[in-house]
Amino acid sequence: MLIQTKYFGKIDLEESKIITFDQGIMGFEECKQYTILYDIEDGENPAISWLQSTQEPGLALPVINPFIIKPDYNPVVEDELLKPLGEINEDNLVLLLTVTVPADIKNMSVNLKAPFIINVDTRKGRQAIVENQDYEIKYKVYDIIQKTKGKKGER
Repeated sequence: MLIQTKYFGKIDLEESKIITFDQGIMGFEECKQYTILYDIEDGENPAISWLQSTQEPGLALPVINPFIIKPDYNPVVEDELLKPLGEINEDNLVLLLTVTVPADIKNMSVNLKAPFIINVDTRKGRQAIVENQDYEIKYKVYDIIQKTKGKKGER
């Protein structure tokens, strides 16, 4: 399947790489199918990847694995909301957070309150509002990401 993307141009995408969000995602409920794209440099997976709509080329959200910036991240989500994704376990669960990169990159933040929850076995996903009261919508991450990059350089 050939798709047009915002940052990578046209790419040939295998059907097995498509994730379906039956409810869409917040603000883009009409777009249901996405893939995750990586801008791989130096053979390493980057901290930030892209949740790219397969239907709307201009819709590509920067996302990050929450455990890179908050190792104790443990979102509480109603079981009923996750049922459509199929049986979820540690081996098939992928969590991603939306990254906001403003003009001043030092104010980069992630949304801890509304993660993307993906079952890789069923290729179904959902964006959910977590019940955790202490999780911020704009959790600042610039310094955390810089420290992570520094640790990779030390190896």
